[in-house]
Amino acid sequence: MATSAAKRAKTDASADAGHEGGKLWGGRFTGETDPVMEQFNASIGYDKRMWRQDINGSRAYVKATEKIGIVSAEERDQILGGLDTIYTEWESGKFDIKGGDEDIHTANERRLKELIGVAAGKLHTGRSRNDQVATDMRLWLMDECDSLCAKIKAFIQTCVGRAEKEIDVLFPGYTHLQRAQPIRFSHWILSFAWMLQRDLERLEEIKQRCAECPLGSGALAGHPFGVDREFLAKELGFNRPTRNSLDAVGGRDFVLEFLFWGSLTMQHLSKWSEDLSMYSSKEFGFVQCSDAYSTGSSLMPQKKNPDALELIRGRSGRVFGMCAGFMMTCKGLPSTYNKDLQEDKEPMFDVADTLSSVLQIATGVLSTLIIHKDAMRGALSMDMLSTDVAYYLVRKQVTFRDAHAIAGKAVAKAEDKGCSLSELTFEDYRSIHSAFEEDITKIWDFETSVDQYNATGGTGRISVQGQIDALKELLK
Repeated sequence: MATSAAKRAKTDASADAGHEGGKLWGGRFTGETDPVMEQFNASIGYDKRMWRQDINGSRAYVKATEKIGIVSAEERDQILGGLDTIYTEWESGKFDIKGGDEDIHTANERRLKELIGVAAGKLHTGRSRNDQVATDMRLWLMDECDSLCAKIKAFIQTCVGRAEKEIDVLFPGYTHLQRAQPIRFSHWILSFAWMLQRDLERLEEIKQRCAECPLGSGALAGHPFGVDREFLAKELGFNRPTRNSLDAVGGRDFVLEFLFWGSLTMQHLSKWSEDLSMYSSKEFGFVQCSDAYSTGSSLMPQKKNPDALELIRGRSGRVFGMCAGFMMTCKGLPSTYNKDLQEDKEPMFDVADTLSSVLQIATGVLSTLIIHKDAMRGALSMDMLSTDVAYYLVRKQVTFRDAHAIAGKAVAKAEDKGCSLSELTFEDYRSIHSAFEEDITKIWDFETSVDQYNATGGTGRISVQGQIDALKELLK
């Protein structure tokens, strides 16, 4: 059997000798390709990471073509056996990429021919690299979506754990980078948990839209031999086959959507990193990154730099660029497949790799973050309760617009006297407005202030605990 296969391979190789070294597309070409063009055209250097998806696609395809008589049962088994050998070679790191291997599809088919001979040539019947690469990419991205979803959940779970642990810690909330109102530190943490929860939902939706099988679309017109595309979709774990062959081979919505998703997720994590970078500075002193996620200065021994946070912030620009770049690639393309689309894989791989590492680093930073509760508490000041003065008056039946103006007068009086709002006397308040009573002194308590915000989504303890419980339920 081995001798017979070798003879067939030798005969096939002789037939190939007259056209471009046996390339899948070489039949109408007689001249040699410029070596620089060979390198320029090749994608094996990066699309080889889809070897598993390419082999699985071929496994499903040969089963489908056997069902319609394109290959015999014996040839199917030969091809499946050869594909199993190639799978093992890739898995063990022993697969040998050769000079003529343009891409992962060419490499695998070339190796299959070496292993089983002429039967390997039947595998590509009715199939094009156009529908093959679209299938491989969708399969790869579906797997990556699962991996990234797990990492997002780990980050959210860490947020929930820290929020529960630090639920009694108060610190300033900011608008315009100015101290605004006291809030729970847990409330700040959970604001990012909710952002990432939306990112998780978006990624799960992208996976569902990605789960349509292009295989059986051919180069652009469809499959001439009536292959069972429902079978192919089911065999490969897709939800359904694609509905239009032109769209199937030329559409890269799933890549663009993933790149946009990555950009939005990185924007959220960059914002988180920016906040923590500020909070870890001497000027704030609220938090400290653990040594595992910090570095020092080569010149200044006292420095402890939050490099992990800065790198996350920096990588966001990289991801944004990948998204914008591939959007421009796709903008002016005519219908169906064009070689420009070879630019689709590197941004997809790079964004997936970047998000994978960033999510793991972010989870590590948050889980080991050191909290300086006293510094947070010390940053609270009574002027941050000026809104509470207005709310006090509202509860005394003063309209909010009037109450806001009256509270402003109280702030001005405290500034004139060089004291805080809480140090103004009852007579001072009474001179501003008759609605003030002696119970005004009860509002000068930060816990009381924070806990009035217990409507859904607020920073009150009941509301924050409700957010924690809701996220725990969603994580299930």
